[in-house]
Amino acid sequence: MLLWKRNLWVLWVGFFFTAASFSMVIPFLPIFLLQIGVHEHTEMWAGLLFSSAFFAGALASPFWGRMADKYGRKPMIVRAGFVLFVIYTLMAFVTNPYQILALRILQGLLSGFIPGAIALIGTNTPGNKVGYALSMISTASASGGIIGPLLGGGIADLVGNRWAFASAGIIVCLSTLLIIFWVVEENFTPSKGKGSVKEDLKVAVDNRPFLLVLILTLVTSCSVMTIEPVLPLYIVKLGGSSENASFLAGVVFSLPGIASALFAPYWGKWADRVGFQRVLFIGLLGGGLGTLAQIVFTHIWGFSMIRFVYGIFFCAVYPALNGLVVKSTPEDFRGRAFSLSQTANQLGGMVGPMIGGVLGGIFPVYSVFIVTGALLLVAMGTAYWNAGTLNTKMKRPAVSGK
Repeated sequence: MLLWKRNLWVLWVGFFFTAASFSMVIPFLPIFLLQIGVHEHTEMWAGLLFSSAFFAGALASPFWGRMADKYGRKPMIVRAGFVLFVIYTLMAFVTNPYQILALRILQGLLSGFIPGAIALIGTNTPGNKVGYALSMISTASASGGIIGPLLGGGIADLVGNRWAFASAGIIVCLSTLLIIFWVVEENFTPSKGKGSVKEDLKVAVDNRPFLLVLILTLVTSCSVMTIEPVLPLYIVKLGGSSENASFLAGVVFSLPGIASALFAPYWGKWADRVGFQRVLFIGLLGGGLGTLAQIVFTHIWGFSMIRFVYGIFFCAVYPALNGLVVKSTPEDFRGRAFSLSQTANQLGGMVGPMIGGVLGGIFPVYSVFIVTGALLLVAMGTAYWNAGTLNTKMKRPAVSGK
């Protein structure tokens, strides 16, 4: 087997288990808070715990990206994997929300598994296979996100949430060991610059195609996360007050992930032929219209079908954005580039739920769908009108020491 294919499949497994471990424990944090005696301001604590890791990660990602370009992407993936193992394991022993908050902040500050893995794939995959490779990683993340809640919920029901946290830690540890022994970082040229995060940001601003990708990532992440606070409750409302409403909500909630696991590889192969910009445009257009179309259906089955169709198109967006990062940056800046992209993604993930929560509390729920759909269409228009910029050949950053 070719080395890049072996790397891809090992990292696919690593991504799958890492995504599964994350979704095994994080969605259950509000329930866990109740179990450790947090019965006042539970919603506030849950929101703080969710957003703290996003905020810390947004601050720390550029630093770890610089370390990845200096010492290698594989060492950073391994470091982040063992950090997650330790944090998830320690969460099995917490007794109050302050300890969880500290661990969540540390998780944001010290992790970096995803941007490191994507940077390694983008650098060690042949140029005409990058779209396919990135879309396969997207299917791993989506599949892990589907399996994780089922596995975590099952373990929590059988032996409790603490064992679910510990199990998530063990899973991440095993996936990290796979990467240690089976992934080879072949194409790595250490960055010789002695710059700083501030200089990296200046490089990003000067590289207009890359800056545009960062803006699109921020807007897309913000728009998707805007709907997260109200979507589960909205699904339960559509499903009525039957005993299976919560289970049905979980199934409907996972439909875009199922669509991604099925269709993302096809989008990736097409992107290798026609270009990432075109696939990004179609994905954002389908995602925006699909979000707005969800308002029309007031029955759970129609809503479910539209959610699946939405997932078919939207699963093309993030692999296309990652592919554009590869195309718009040189190899010795790739780790920093994906970390800056992760920062933009996490900032959107932090701001989006706040917007959605405020809108859902003041206006009817469908207004959140309107805002989400409108933001995706704005991103689509930006990608369309700046097609020439997105297709511009990469610009090598002029960092000091070179």
